[in-house]
Amino acid sequence: MDELSNWNRWGPDDGMGASNLITPEKRVQAAALVTEGITVSLAHDVNEVDAVDASAKLLRQVLRVSPTGASDQIQYDGSYHGTIHSHLDSVNCHIMHEGFGYNGMSYQEVEAVGGCPRGDINAQKDGVITRGILFDATLLPGKATPEGWLEPGTAIHYEDLLELERIQGVTVEPGDVILLYTGRWKRREALGAWPTSEGVAGYHADVAFFLKERGVSFIGHDLWNDVSPSGIPNVRLPLHSLALVSLGVGIFDNLDFERVAQTAKELGRYEFLFMASPLRIDKGMGSPLNPIAMF
Repeated sequence: MDELSNWNRWGPDDGMGASNLITPEKRVQAAALVTEGITVSLAHDVNEVDAVDASAKLLRQVLRVSPTGASDQIQYDGSYHGTIHSHLDSVNCHIMHEGFGYNGMSYQEVEAVGGCPRGDINAQKDGVITRGILFDATLLPGKATPEGWLEPGTAIHYEDLLELERIQGVTVEPGDVILLYTGRWKRREALGAWPTSEGVAGYHADVAFFLKERGVSFIGHDLWNDVSPSGIPNVRLPLHSLALVSLGVGIFDNLDFERVAQTAKELGRYEFLFMASPLRIDKGMGSPLNPIAMF
């Protein structure tokens, strides 16, 4: 944790974390990647049904429907965190390590205000707009099944990201968002949902060193990012702790990369303008959202 730490790098009161590396110049550079005008949603449909991989379905209740529609009332209840809904974790408070979050935030501070007083989701209220890179892990030799997905429990290591840079012809730079495609949704459609206790293909904890060295601002994945089993004794989601608490790297969970993976393959490029706008939730520890890739 200490070796990777970005605490105090941008001051003792910083709540932006590694998104400080997304400068105005970086956004201009990312915007220049738009040459085709093609936009692709990176979110999955909201889940409203019970499933073994849906830790928190969204409950929709129709309270009132009128002929005019103006006074209709439809109530949604549920949690956006978990293993099914596309969302962004706030840099701070969502995950803590030994009682502390990013930049030294203590759990007592969170308890005192009933939410996240610094580094909450509102830190990203102006949007995450930067260069996105899709790492298609199915391109790695020997990793994917013939059907085109990674089996649960398959780990993507530091060295695998270096190999994907070579295969895909990209180089990760400061301020980038890196997104890991494992084929979760393709496998789910073909074989049905499976409980996360049976395994998750994802990043190994050693990827944290890649994030630090390259200055990555955010990571994303088609499930919860961490490989499971993690390979780290008694630690379920080690990369969540290293990324959020130590590095201040924000995490996008449960995104859907099926269409963007196909688009990237057709265009022959895996970099694009990435745009995401979380809801403005004061002291919030995350937000559902619909990120967009634009080529």
